[in-house]
Amino acid sequence: MFKSVIDLFFPPVCASCETLLVSNENVICTLCRHNLPLTNHHLNQENEAFKKFYGRIPLEYASAFLYFHKKGMVQELIHNLKYRGQEKIGTILGEWHVEDLKNSTIIQSVDEIIPVPLHKRKLKERGYNQLTTFGNALSRTLTIPYNPELLFRNVYSKTQSKKSFLNRSEGIETIFDVVFSEKDHNKHFLLIDDVLTTGSTLEACSHALLKIPGAKISIVCMAMAHS
Repeated sequence: MFKSVIDLFFPPVCASCETLLVSNENVICTLCRHNLPLTNHHLNQENEAFKKFYGRIPLEYASAFLYFHKKGMVQELIHNLKYRGQEKIGTILGEWHVEDLKNSTIIQSVDEIIPVPLHKRKLKERGYNQLTTFGNALSRTLTIPYNPELLFRNVYSKTQSKKSFLNRSEGIETIFDVVFSEKDHNKHFLLIDDVLTTGSTLEACSHALLKIPGAKISIVCMAMAHS
């Protein structure tokens, strides 16, 4: 009843195109959902996301769900998720993408899902990590624990998307670290992020996780920058 009253005065709109949602639509309208630029990376283990890390870090698996284009629908979704508090977007994308991932034998061998962390100051400013709902959606279906505590960010930095490639890479190896114990040894970690661009952040996170003896790394992102 209360939700109906709220919807009357503030009707829900699509998080991508801002058209009014009809009763059977949730967060993203049917038209936008059908037009989402899928990568289909899960169909090819040697995909472009995996290849981006050749010679940089040893990976078991890497993929992204959607293609990210400037001023495109995916950019709007990620922006609403990251800066406008629309955390349900992460849930929806996670619930859709996990259907692609759940039959992968490599993903089935994952022990924990690890988000790229925010610095404590950034987390306080934003109020949430935009990866939490995405990670929890994957966790529920895959029945793999979501662990936001293992990897941490020890340096506060400005938004990566506004920096050049050289500035993004500068000193990034020192930004992330891990706190682990023997129980974390020999685990396969699924590292998640929103948008894969240069890969420098994910590379730095992976190097931190690889300090753990016997660690294996896989990567899944909501989207990947595409020209």
